[in-house]
Amino acid sequence: MSDPVFIHSHDQLQQLAQDVLRYAQEKGASNAAVEISEGNGLSVAVRKGKIETIEQNKDKGMGVTVYLGEERHVRRGNASTSDFSRQALQATVDAAYNIARFTSEDDCAGLPDAGMLEMHPIDLKLCYPWLISTEEAVELAKRCEAAAFAVDKRITNSEGAGVYAQQSHFVTANSLGFMGGYPYSRHTLSVSPIAGKGAHMQRDDWYSSARNPKHLAKPEAIGRYAAERALARLHARKLDTRKCAVLFEAPLASGLLGSFVQAVSGGALYRKSTFLLDSLGQSVFPAHIQILEDPHVIGAVGSAPFDEEGVKTQRREVVRDGVVQGYFLSTYSARKLGMQTTGNAGGSHNLSLTSSLTKPTDNFKAMLKKLGTGLLVTELMGQGVNYVTGDYSRGASGYWVENGVIQFPVEEITIAGNMKEIFQQIVAVGADVLARGTKQTGSILIERMMVAGG
Repeated sequence: MSDPVFIHSHDQLQQLAQDVLRYAQEKGASNAAVEISEGNGLSVAVRKGKIETIEQNKDKGMGVTVYLGEERHVRRGNASTSDFSRQALQATVDAAYNIARFTSEDDCAGLPDAGMLEMHPIDLKLCYPWLISTEEAVELAKRCEAAAFAVDKRITNSEGAGVYAQQSHFVTANSLGFMGGYPYSRHTLSVSPIAGKGAHMQRDDWYSSARNPKHLAKPEAIGRYAAERALARLHARKLDTRKCAVLFEAPLASGLLGSFVQAVSGGALYRKSTFLLDSLGQSVFPAHIQILEDPHVIGAVGSAPFDEEGVKTQRREVVRDGVVQGYFLSTYSARKLGMQTTGNAGGSHNLSLTSSLTKPTDNFKAMLKKLGTGLLVTELMGQGVNYVTGDYSRGASGYWVENGVIQFPVEEITIAGNMKEIFQQIVAVGADVLARGTKQTGSILIERMMVAGG
């Protein structure tokens, strides 16, 4: 029997994985790893009340890695296919094997140590299928956009509203006896209204995303809030160049956390292409900053019982009292560094940045009071982070604040600094916590940054 949501059952995916590993062994592989996945989803976009796109997807795929040789004399090859027939699976294993034959030996390649694998994964309840019809999805998107237009006559246009529903499942296995997998889902409702006319138009957006569609915000609430954000940006001004305090709104603050993750990830560390090289045990943040990774939160977007290699994940303090306690390492990058994998092949899991100084009353308004006079940043543009030097320079827009009160919107500015200094100058973290992807934090107040006007 197949799952009513998927064409193939979990047992069928397991059998296919076993078949692939057997083919690899028969071919002469020393070791092998395989991942087989299948998913389906619906994506709908409307603009100004009319349907723009309707997309349905049904995807499946198999990827295999074949290893030849043992210990420090390993060669590897990868190949993939979307065809689950016996002939196609065998041909894909053959292709991976032949690639491995002509690949240089790599003393860090190979499967994780058997003792690191999660042989008994727990169920974190990560799948909540949303079997919404196309008509229902279109109606939700229309309601979301209509709510934005209804806020004010100055909402004159829209970049559209969208509904995205996706559910998938997978099985990953290797020749050391590991086999695991589970279904998962991710659903999103979004809208991007435009305020004003002619040369004075401003846009903004908002969205809600969750594994469980019941946890999505109401479409009317999303539309109204997005419209209010767009309206607040009308009549934006430029600023003269200055140094001042900067408050990153919570959705953007998670990007600062993402920059830290990238800087202490294995690939950047072993290539020596990071400004946080050899930062283990060093005070990268002020003593009031804590960063926790918790992969086992039931139903959370960033949860996983094991990483992409099958290595068990675990709750850990990444930063304690400002001091770096651990990196983000896969098996390969860990071996390159002479360390042990942290179960982060594929990225981080449910990271939260908090401050021991934060009070429950430190909401957004309270954070504006802490900012006093300075810049509130609500949008960033460009990819202006040099991870080798830590230099940071990005286009921005937001609001100028005086005495804790927003005075006027600003645009066409650039904020700049160095990430080492930015991290050290975090003076407060808000209680206005927002999750974006696998990361969550409140708004973050930086003591001083350079703000360049247009």
